[in-house]
Amino acid sequence: MTEPSTSDLVFLRAAITEAHAAELAGEVPVGAVIVSPTGDILASGNNRVLRDHDPTAHAEIVALRNAGLALSNYRLTGCTLYVTLEPCAMCAGAILHARIARLVYAAPDPKAGACGSVLSVMNHPQLNHKVEVTSGLLAEDCSALLQNFFRARRQRPAALAHPNPQGERPGSDLDDNEEGCEESR
Repeated sequence: MTEPSTSDLVFLRAAITEAHAAELAGEVPVGAVIVSPTGDILASGNNRVLRDHDPTAHAEIVALRNAGLALSNYRLTGCTLYVTLEPCAMCAGAILHARIARLVYAAPDPKAGACGSVLSVMNHPQLNHKVEVTSGLLAEDCSALLQNFFRARRQRPAALAHPNPQGERPGSDLDDNEEGCEESR
């Protein structure tokens, strides 16, 4: 793990802005930005699972897709990914395949985090690509954003708690742990 820098705060705040955009759209508030080796934001993303009817549309995946398009290359060598929540196994795998050099995430995900909280997909000893990981920066802010989102969602009438065109029981993805948000992304 490396020490965070001032620019880490700036870029993580940009990811938090993306998380707020997701929340305004009724999505779980997770945001991500990808920064080039020269320090420019290449791409951003926020959760779009509900809007896109796509279980893979996590903030990290959306940002990775956008960065790949911006560079015309799926390899994002030398880039840094900033995200407000610890990536899940799917996102960790995509981060590794994209050859992201560095990952900075804020809040741990005690239910589905794949960077050490639940699983250790990132930097598994049998994998050939290693990612420099920095965690915990602005964790309290990002955890509070997620907790407040789920608290408010639980207080809404069931029909409004979760948009649900497939006829699933509203709010069925919620449980008693407000911090474990990855499942309901």
